[in-house]
Amino acid sequence: MKSRTIRGDRLHIGIFGKRNAGKSSLINALSGQSTAIVSDVPGTTTDPVFKSMELSPLGPVVLIDTAGIDDAQEGLGKLRKERTQNILEKTDFAVLIVESASVDFDFEDKLIENFEKEGIPYIIALNKTDLKYTKETEKWLKGKAFIGLVSTEGKGISELKNRIIQTAPTEWERPFLSDLIHPQDIVLLVTPIDLGAPKGRLIMPQIKALRDILDSDAIPMMCKERELPSALAKLREKPALVVTDSQVFPQVAADVPSDILLTSFSILSIRQKGDLRQMVEGVLSVKNLKTGDKILIAEACSHHPLEDDIGRVKIPRWLNSQVGGGLDIKTFPGSEYPSNLEEYKLVVHCGACTLNRKEMLKRQEKALSAGVSITNYGVLISYLKSVFPRALKPFPQIYSMFDKKTSSPGFDIRKKMAKFAEL
Repeated sequence: MKSRTIRGDRLHIGIFGKRNAGKSSLINALSGQSTAIVSDVPGTTTDPVFKSMELSPLGPVVLIDTAGIDDAQEGLGKLRKERTQNILEKTDFAVLIVESASVDFDFEDKLIENFEKEGIPYIIALNKTDLKYTKETEKWLKGKAFIGLVSTEGKGISELKNRIIQTAPTEWERPFLSDLIHPQDIVLLVTPIDLGAPKGRLIMPQIKALRDILDSDAIPMMCKERELPSALAKLREKPALVVTDSQVFPQVAADVPSDILLTSFSILSIRQKGDLRQMVEGVLSVKNLKTGDKILIAEACSHHPLEDDIGRVKIPRWLNSQVGGGLDIKTFPGSEYPSNLEEYKLVVHCGACTLNRKEMLKRQEKALSAGVSITNYGVLISYLKSVFPRALKPFPQIYSMFDKKTSSPGFDIRKKMAKFAEL
């Protein structure tokens, strides 16, 4: 049965090396499919190729075939290297493939330096071991652990798979909500019918919530926002948690008694994928926004904008209403991330359900380095719609930061946040 785990929830394994080192043939050998184009012509791979597969017993993974790091072609070569650098930001584990006939290792040394700088565990795969080793290769390999293989013939692939399984991280994602509930708890999911979802399907955060509830031996219930009062009235036992779509936060908060924990799918998603503390800190900068400020709306996926799209219509409308209009709001969709973050006063990011945690944390780090506040759709909407900090109450350490001191002129949220470990 084909795995339906989305790419963002898979361990990302990047295959790095020089042009024509055998990266594409290694991808094909590992996946057992002709996923990547193999050619003797250096530089055949121009864009990263992503292949989802199961690597038992590790689980669902994504193999990433990157462009050659030694491409010297003007323009195109630079672009390939930039894209390879971008792949580093989403790589959980790396395989560095090296040719036995190599005579220079400056590029490999630079990659290893980047792996170690980014905290990426890696292994070295020595390809084309059917050919004679150069003296330079023998010298470079001295003291290094490596796996020998001939990728085009499948030799050494089983040993490489085993080494990946033994070495790769086993925990690369946080729970979605399973750590917030107990067996037999009732969890009520308020799920408006999202016009952006394909007919007959739920959106990904809703599916994740359902799976986590079932895996926790808890009891899921679902209803639309209009049926929420009726659903609550029919329950003999109060829900342990209510999770709602952020867009109906005010209505749901009014219908759900204050002694029942409430949050949103978007907040749970960004907690799983990134650092919720930083998103909460970032939303407090909204009160300082003024006419003319530049705001970036970052969407991790590309989708056809709806008539009343949350990222392109509703959030801009609500933010402009907050400051009296005149904000300069830009939307940046897709897997790329702008490099001019310092031009913005605030980044508002989606729930990042299509990104892996490594990439989302990197995006937050870039904003922090640029001196720009960053928050998330769900956190922002709860703030603008007066449901904040109730929406944070399921996360006690973060919720405890929002007491009467937050209204004091001398209160420093950064200092208070520093006291808490990342949730």
